Amino acid sequence: MSADTTLTCRDCGQAFTFTSGEQDFYASRGFSEPSRCPDCRAARKAQRDGGSYDSYGSSSSYGGGGGYGRGQREMFSATCSSCGKEAQVPFQPSSDKPVYCSDCFQQRGGNSRGGGYGGRSGGRSRY
Repeated sequence: MSADTTLTCRDCGQAFTFTSGEQDFYASRGFSEPSRCPDCRAARKAQRDGGSYDSYGSSSSYGGGGGYGRGQREMFSATCSSCGKEAQVPFQPSSDKPVYCSDCFQQRGGNSRGGGYGGRSGGRSRY
């Protein structure tokens, strides 16, 4: 078994301990030793992922939910095809399909399927 090793983070310059257990784990996976401390690794991962995957399955007013690690969704302005009000939509509107504001969308029965993912509407339990 390897002895604990002290390494220096390439980002913040702080010394951190690369434990013998971590060394064994890295070796078993074929990874090279880390060049960043755990805090800088976590910060870099969060930046690369655009946040985290914690938002998976959460709902939004547009029914899509779960950004899957993307940042803030880009919104587009459109005129509601029903009432003429300004609407913000999460897609680039095209002239061949109607676009509705959230009020008109709800009135037309939009998003009435319970949010999509995992929405078991009754009956027996899976177990």
